Amino acid sequence: MPIDTFEGKTAFVTGGASGIGLGIAKVLVARGAQVVLADLRQDHIDHALAEFAGGGRSNAVSALQLDVTNRAKYREAAARMQDEFGGIDILVNNAGVGLEGPVLEATYADYDFGFGVNVGGVINGFVEFLPQMIAHGRGGHIVSTASLAAEVVMPEYLAIYAASKAAVCHYCEAVKPALMEKGIGVSILLPGPVKSNIHETQANRPRELLEGSGYKASEAKLSRRIVGDNWMEPEQAGVLVADGILANRTYVVTHGFYKDAMRARAEAVLAATPDTKEEAPDFGRFRDE
Repeated sequence: MPIDTFEGKTAFVTGGASGIGLGIAKVLVARGAQVVLADLRQDHIDHALAEFAGGGRSNAVSALQLDVTNRAKYREAAARMQDEFGGIDILVNNAGVGLEGPVLEATYADYDFGFGVNVGGVINGFVEFLPQMIAHGRGGHIVSTASLAAEVVMPEYLAIYAASKAAVCHYCEAVKPALMEKGIGVSILLPGPVKSNIHETQANRPRELLEGSGYKASEAKLSRRIVGDNWMEPEQAGVLVADGILANRTYVVTHGFYKDAMRARAEAVLAATPDTKEEAPDFGRFRDE
């Protein structure tokens, strides 16, 4: 059954030790959930746990270091959640990288890094946690962080980022009906500018995907980005996500300034679509052939 309260629930949040992930974690803890922060960066984990220390629910937070692209380690993390909590109730696929650079300078290393984290990390979360969420029979919810960049035509230097986030969005849209039959809700977070550490892309790259990258100069410049004061606070995004979970809302959108661009893209596709009256194909029939 879908989540209707956070009391007594266990949430696993990837990229949970900073930025949007930490904002979501803080809100879930405040509303009664037990939260596990899974993060690549031990320094971020240490800082996050220090923020919870001494609070009224500091014992409701734990953490583990995890590279979401490492399937063996992800499997170990899922097994640990089964052993310690009887399985999780809420999965937040939030870990991501803000890859950007001139598309003509991109190498395989850049594509592999961008899609490996932003898409592969989400896939690994579904594969490792869905079986236990279905098996324990308590229902649950899965939130995956995409981006408003997935819904508009972005500049070419954001092509890898936007495409990877669009893949997350389309995947989650497609699987939602099947998961609902198992009592598991699905939401997609589509954030605009939120204060986070996503610009620290180069510091999070594995060495083998840093060597040979065409984006070294771009990422070095990105790492010096100054976050604007008008960017959303992570806890505000966390409130939107928590409310979206309880409502089983498919789309959780933080900002409205891309609305005209989103509409223009949708209208361009519709304008290119023939006005035919043929019956839509029944894709389901192929399953039995």
